[in-house]
Amino acid sequence: MAFKTGVAERDEWSYSPTVGVGPLRFGMTIDEVVEAAETLGQTKVSDCARDHAIFSPTWKIEVHRRGVAPSPPAVTAYVSQAVGLFCIAADAVHGPQVAYDGLPLVGRDLSELESDAIAYAEATDVYLRYTPEGYAGPDDPGVLIRGQLVEQDLRSRPLFMVTRDGANTEWDSMPSEEYCVNSQST
Repeated sequence: MAFKTGVAERDEWSYSPTVGVGPLRFGMTIDEVVEAAETLGQTKVSDCARDHAIFSPTWKIEVHRRGVAPSPPAVTAYVSQAVGLFCIAADAVHGPQVAYDGLPLVGRDLSELESDAIAYAEATDVYLRYTPEGYAGPDDPGVLIRGQLVEQDLRSRPLFMVTRDGANTEWDSMPSEEYCVNSQST
């Protein structure tokens, strides 16, 4: 499958459902996430707004690449007091490339990703899944494809997740900060 991301070269991270992405493992504490993310760059930890009382306090860990001028985080990790690391978002421009069974997910033009996801599903006799916004991706409850505006293009910003405390599904677990990327609802 040939594709163009339209972004700079990036590290490649592996994804293991319910386990983690790259050096980040679901269930890690804040300190463990910060230590594991040192390979990519510097981290910044902040509190997340507690929009829903059913969720325990949550922190956002932004990982910025070393040597890159001030820019959005390459990776944003979300850690819940109750369950540890439950969500990892890869930035469409600066994030590592993560593939799902050979299908690159990060920084893709969303229509090209949809075409490739359909071809992948047909070739491997599996299903694909659409988000409520209409973004196509693998039929894996731990992968949510989001859109991120990059200049004039909408690119893929996947979230890799497990269900957090008080939620029924990964979709219910999505941090409220991920509903809006680049100050735009996606």
